[in-house]
Order: sequence, then structure tokens, then C-alpha cells
Amino acid sequence: MSVLARRPGSAHREVSLGHRLFRWNMVLLIGAVTLVSLLWGVNQYIEVRQQYEDRVLTMAESVAVMETVRDALETEDPSKILAPWAETLREATGYEYIMIADRDGIRQSHPDPAAIGHRPDLDPAPVLAGNIWTGVEHGYAGLTMRARVPIYNDSEEVIGFVSVGILASEVRLASIGELPLIFGVALLAVGIGAVGARLLARRLRADTHGLEPREITALLDGREALLYAIGEGVIGLDSEGRIVLANTPAQQLLRLPENHLGRTPAELGLGAEAQTVLSGPEAGEDLLLSVDGLILVCNRRPVRVREADSGVVVTLRDRTELTRLSDQLDGARTVTDGLRAQRHEFANRIHTVAGMLELGTIDQAQAYLSELSLATSGADAEIAARIQDMTVAALVLAKSVQAAERGVQLTLSELSHLPENQSHDLRDDLLLVIGNLMDNAMEAAGPNGRVELMVRQHGDQMDGLVEVRVIDSGPGLDLDIAEDVFSIGRSTKDQDGRRGLGLALVHQACLRRGGSVSVDTEDETTFCAYLPVRQEVNSA
Repeated sequence: MSVLARRPGSAHREVSLGHRLFRWNMVLLIGAVTLVSLLWGVNQYIEVRQQYEDRVLTMAESVAVMETVRDALETEDPSKILAPWAETLREATGYEYIMIADRDGIRQSHPDPAAIGHRPDLDPAPVLAGNIWTGVEHGYAGLTMRARVPIYNDSEEVIGFVSVGILASEVRLASIGELPLIFGVALLAVGIGAVGARLLARRLRADTHGLEPREITALLDGREALLYAIGEGVIGLDSEGRIVLANTPAQQLLRLPENHLGRTPAELGLGAEAQTVLSGPEAGEDLLLSVDGLILVCNRRPVRVREADSGVVVTLRDRTELTRLSDQLDGARTVTDGLRAQRHEFANRIHTVAGMLELGTIDQAQAYLSELSLATSGADAEIAARIQDMTVAALVLAKSVQAAERGVQLTLSELSHLPENQSHDLRDDLLLVIGNLMDNAMEAAGPNGRVELMVRQHGDQMDGLVEVRVIDSGPGLDLDIAEDVFSIGRSTKDQDGRRGLGLALVHQACLRRGGSVSVDTEDETTFCAYLPVRQEVNSA
């Protein structure tokens, strides 16, 4: 079942991500707009109240400095002048309350004539002391916003005060008048936000290809499970050559550090071959890569998303063991072919002896058999005496037969000496090294050419070193080839299915044991490999 399969009947019960995102955006938007509107309304009320406070204070200050008021307060009965004058002024200006009192705090004018001649309910001492006051108080007309200002004579003495007020309800009504603007702006903001939230939900759905969060999670989980379940290494690089994905096998094969994501192969210190395979121009073909003794087959494919280059995907397959087994099989096949050739040659010689006997030339038959016995036993005895490990000796004998078939003169150096009972791992490496070096030498020497082999162990079985030296009389190697002849992909032979693997395997076998291999082309081509008897892994 696909990881994106929906449960039957679940579509009508689940709300899509776009709808949920729209709802949450609207909730947040309405909440924000409501909060802003409340703050705006409170600020408008404060501004309107301040405006009305300034108005009543300005009016009170204007009345306090009028000559009519000041002169009237100096008379014996100020109320006769101030009461009608203040009432006329109050009606003309629209204020709810204008009251004038003398220096004793006695009202000399008031909207209520019955209150004239009496002291106000509140203590007038602060304003008679020269202090200006504004605020909200309860009076005969209800809750009013008032301002009290002292009145001075020409000698700067306080001779009374004036109190001007306006109904607080008028302030509230003025503040309420701002609400339609606030509500209109809030509704406009909510409308624009709703359109934006809907567009955002649609864009999100398009970007997620219509997938819901649980489907995206299932897709990612399935992708991770598939990616890390396969045995092959998989590496993804973006268009800039940075690693964006590497499963566990890939990390192990390339020895990647933990902080490899977001870095290029060059920044990670990978070798030139690895950088070429991961970031180079070649794509599609199976590319060979050597990393710390491993032989990797790499496949590099470009990735295109919506007709745009998005990077590459590289798969890595470890073919080290398979290649080693194939090489060992080639060695066994060489031995088999040699034995088959010997059997064929022996059959021919037997037929020759049988013919001589039928012809009655018994003396010639005996001489022929003696000659064959000396020649065969001499060559075989020389190999067996110098190469006491029977498996390696069998390979050398098979190569000698192979060389004879090709017309190549193969000689075993008199310095050769290999004791018997070599370890299994050393014997396998010797078969690999000797087989590949001799194949290359016979190919290079050609018919009528010469190849010399030396296999010699220096030291004992504990700390010894086996030297394998192969010299051929071929035309030699070009300097550019000699410099990197042991690299994967470089070959001294014509291109075939396994081009460039032989010498690379020799190089890796030597390094794996802590040894080395070199080539000298000064006179004749000489390959010299050193393999420690005891294997010490070299990670170089």
C-alpha cells in the first residue's frame, strides 16, 4: 500500500491543512485587530478628554483675566454684575457650568440662582492659594469635567476664582463618534487579512502538492526507511555540489565525518578520484573508485525538478570482495588452463612415443623419453624447490605454460625463495599480486619477449617481508602513465571489461598489508611489490 493512501471514510472527518491554517490565521488576525481597535479606542478617548480639559481650562483662564470680573469682585455686591454676566456667557459658549467666587469662597454667580451667596461643597482653599485644578466632579448638573483658576487683581493678590465645567457625557459622546472609523478600519483589516490567509492557504497546498501533514510525515518516514534499508550507498548533492543526503552505507564507504551535510567533497578532504566521481562531469556510466582499499562502483545521475537542474544522485556499490574473488578465480582458471595445456602436450608426446614403438625404434623412444624427463622434471623441480608453497608454485607453473604458449621466455630468478605453509591471507594476496603483474608483463613483452619473476621472503614468518619482482622486456611505460599506473581506470593494456583493475588491486593488496608497490621504467619495466608476512592494515 502506498504511504500516501488515505483511510476509507477519513476524508470527510479531517480538516485540511489549508483550512486549519486559514482558521488559525483568522483567529490570530481577529484577535490582533480587536486588541489594536481597543487600544485605538482608548487612545481616542484619552485624546478627546484631553481636548475637553484644555477647552474648560482655556475658558476658565479667559474668564479669570477679564477686567469685568476683576472689577466686579472689588465691589461691595459682585453678584449683581457677575450673576447675569456669567449666565449670558455660559449660554453663549455652551458650557454647562460657569461659577465665580470671591476671596472668601462665596459664590457670586451660578447657573442655579439659589446657590449664589453660599460656599461650594468642596474646599476652595487650594485654588484660593493660587493653584489651578482640572478634573471630574459631581455637581448640581451631574458628573462634569471642571477647571478652577484663581483670579488676581493688579497687585497679584488672589481676589477669587472661576470654575468652568462641561458634562462628562458630552466627552463620552465625542469619543463614541470615533468608533465608526475604528470599526471601519478594523473590518477592512480583517477583510484584507482573510483574503491574504486564503491565498496563503492555497499557496501552501500547491507547494505541498496537496499533501496533508500526516501524509508528508508518512512520505518522509517511508523515504527514510527505503533510503537506509538498501545496502548500497546513496549520496545526494545539490546544484552547488554540496552534500544534502548520505545514507549510512555511503557514510561508511566514503569515511564521511558526522558533519558532512552542507559541505562539498573537497571541503571534506576526499581524494581527487572521489571528487571527480561525485562532482565531475561524467554521469550515467559505472565509474570505478578506490577508497581505503575498497573498490566502489559508482553511478552518477543528474536530478531535474520542474525542468531545472537540482543536483545529482550518486549510488555506491562495494565490489571489493567480488573483485578479489573474481581475481582468485582467474588465478585458478590460469592453473587449470596450464594443466590442460600440459595434458595436451603430454598426450602428443605419448602418441609420439607410441609411434616410435610401432616402428620398432625402441632406442630412439628411450632417448626421447629420457630427454623429456630431464627437461620437464628440471623446470618443475626448479619451481618446486624455490617456491615451496604449493599453491603459489602451481600458479607460477601455470604462468610458465601460459608464457610458452604466447612465445614469451619466462625465467624464475635464482634469488627466489618462498617457504611453505604461508598464511591463507598472504597466499591469496600473493596469488593476486603475482598473477596480475605477470599478466601485465607477458602482455607487454609480447612474442619472443622475456619476463623474469622473483618471489623472495626476507626475514622469518613473524616479521618477514615477501618481495615480488617482475621484469619484462616490453617497450616500457609512458611517463604520464607510470605516474598513476596503479589508479583505478588506468591500464597498460587495451581497453576491455576490466580495464585498469589489475594494477589497482595489486596496489590495494600491498597497502592493505602495510606494504608498497612501485614501477621503474628506466631500462626495462620493473614492478616491485612488498608484502609483509603479518598483515597490518594501512588506511592511507
